[in-house]
Amino acid sequence: MLDLSKQAPRLLPSTELPAYTFIPGSDAPHPYRDPRGHSYQKRHPPSRPLIPASWAENRNYLLAMDYFNYGYYWESHEEWERLWRVSTPDSLVGRFLKGLVKLAAAGVKVRENSIHGVRRHSASAGEIFADVAAEVDAEFFCGLEFTVLQFASDRAAQLGFREKVVGSTPVRIFPFVLVPEPMPLAG
Repeated sequence: MLDLSKQAPRLLPSTELPAYTFIPGSDAPHPYRDPRGHSYQKRHPPSRPLIPASWAENRNYLLAMDYFNYGYYWESHEEWERLWRVSTPDSLVGRFLKGLVKLAAAGVKVRENSIHGVRRHSASAGEIFADVAAEVDAEFFCGLEFTVLQFASDRAAQLGFREKVVGSTPVRIFPFVLVPEPMPLAG
């Protein structure tokens, strides 16, 4: 985990980040439905299921972490949700992804200025990570450390977010980033 003064390492540096992050209810165009959207009519390759033993080869998973670490919470939510849909939702991987989806949703709620939503999604993510960690009985899963995920979720739920973030410029609002171990080869 890095502090905010450090830049998060890009996991897929060859993939361009969008020009803005989508915030529901804002003036930003919807990425897929609006012709001005950053992903309008772009073909999205089908997601491959996330496999714990080969997580570092799953581009959707790595891209979602890049999005999250750079303040694209809606986009990371979408990527992790795509992976969740191609997983068995009640499997360990499915529940783990649901925790990541909830953590990203908390970031969206910060941008929507919904502190109740931030706390609800963060707390839910922390509970999911704790449950999956108990079943996995290991420190790491898909490259991420459960202790860090639970701390991140708890920390996000406790923050006040007094400063309103305006506009659709991506802003990392959480005092943590998700850095997998070992770091995958840059793609």
